[in-house]
Amino acid sequence: MHALQYVLNNACYRIRAKHSVYSITCVNYDCEMADWTFLTNHAHVLLCVSKDPGMRLRDIAEAVGITERAAQRIIAELVADGYLTRERDGRRNRYQLYPELPLRHPLEHNHQIGELLMTLGSDPRH
Repeated sequence: MHALQYVLNNACYRIRAKHSVYSITCVNYDCEMADWTFLTNHAHVLLCVSKDPGMRLRDIAEAVGITERAAQRIIAELVADGYLTRERDGRRNRYQLYPELPLRHPLEHNHQIGELLMTLGSDPRH
């Protein structure tokens, strides 16, 4: 992957190219794009694992927009709390998630993580 940074109208952007796919990311607070999202990084990691249970940690981190170390910590927390199990598949890890488990916040506790993942376009039961 190649990255190029440039400044336009006082906002710094990073352009990344990977396999002929380009992504543009704002890398400072002067950008018009929001710096927050409605979902946590934990939800983003679960979404990645749901879509591809054999996804590499490096690819999860890149998709979520966090460091590989942060992705590793989130996976460890999800495993420790029973939302994921990790299984070795050769040199790689394969993850299994449990869609029947409840969301953690009291406001959402009546819903399962599978409901959230299905709403976001992923079928956690594959």
